[in-house]
Amino acid sequence: MSINHDDVRAPYLQLADILRERIAKGEIAPGKRLPSLMDMEREFGLNQKTIRKSLAVLKDEGLIESSPGRGMFVKAQPDDDRAEDGD
Repeated sequence: MSINHDDVRAPYLQLADILRERIAKGEIAPGKRLPSLMDMEREFGLNQKTIRKSLAVLKDEGLIESSPGRGMFVKAQPDDDRAEDGD
């Protein structure tokens, strides 16, 4: 997927959607590091400010977390198959 500059959605929202989809599909698995800002800058043709805005959206949604000096990582999601209380 790429950024469509004719889309009515802001580029940072498009990038957030792309990254969210990659996470959902397991292309970027829980615990794995997201591509660097420079790598995303090259891949999507966006500036780092726009990329950071996209990452802030995903962080607010609880999908990713930052590790100072290491980068951004996909958060481990709770196991949906866990047993319910009271069984």
